[in-house]
Amino acid sequence: MAEPYAPMPDDWQRALAVVAHPDDLEYGPACAVAAWTAAGREVVYVMVTRGQAGMDTMEPGDAARVREQEELRAAALVGVEVVEFLDHQDGVVEYGLPLRRDIAAAIRRHRPDILVTLNFHERWRGGDWNSPDHRHVGRALLDAAGDAGNRWIFPELAEDGLEPWKGVRYAAVGGSPFADHAVDVTGFLDHGVAALEAHRSYLDYLGPDHPMADARAFLEKKVRTFGERFGGTPAIAFELIGV
Repeated sequence: MAEPYAPMPDDWQRALAVVAHPDDLEYGPACAVAAWTAAGREVVYVMVTRGQAGMDTMEPGDAARVREQEELRAAALVGVEVVEFLDHQDGVVEYGLPLRRDIAAAIRRHRPDILVTLNFHERWRGGDWNSPDHRHVGRALLDAAGDAGNRWIFPELAEDGLEPWKGVRYAAVGGSPFADHAVDVTGFLDHGVAALEAHRSYLDYLGPDHPMADARAFLEKKVRTFGERFGGTPAIAFELIGV
C-alpha cells in the first residue's frame, strides 16, 4: 500500500510558479494556489511560452493572444495578481543557457521562498510520455534556482540590478509520479474548477470526449484520488525537491 502523503510545509510566504504553458497549473496545482493565497501567501506565475502551438485550428499569433488572456483570468480567480510571459516558442522549448538565464532572472526579480512547477519527469503517473516543453522547463527551473544565487553565473543580471537570491528552499512539483507531499484544498475545489474553465478555448479544442474537457469531473477525481493518501481530505499532491 502506498505511503500517506506528508503535509506540505507551510512556513513560507512567497512562491514563484514557473511552467511551460498557459493552463499547466490549472490541471490541479491551482487548487493549492487558491488555498495559499487565501491564507495570505503571495504567488507569482511565470509562463515560459504563450501556448501558441497548442491548437492546430488556430494560427499561433491568435492562439497566443487568446491563451494569454485566459491565463490572466485563471490566475486572478485563484488570487494571483502577477503573471509574466517569457516568450519562448511553444512546442520547441530548449533546455539551455538562455532558458536558465530567463528563469534565474525571474527568481531574482521575485525572490521567492519556494518554487512551483509541473512534472518534468519522462512519464506521467499513468505511464504516458511527457512533453519536451515540460521536461525542459522543470529541469531548467531546478538549475536556475542555483544560478539565481550565484553572482558569477549570468553576472549580467546583477549589472541590470537583479542581485543574487539564495532564499529558495525547495521546489514543489505538481503532477509528479513521485509525489510525496500534499496540500489540503478543502473549500477550494470551486476556485480550481473556475480557473480551469477559464481556458475554454483549449478545453473546447480538446473536444467533449477528452477526460479533461469536463473541468469539474476531472478535478473532483484528482482531489479525491490524492485524498485517499491524505487522510481522506481533498488534496493536491506535490513532489518536494530541495534546491
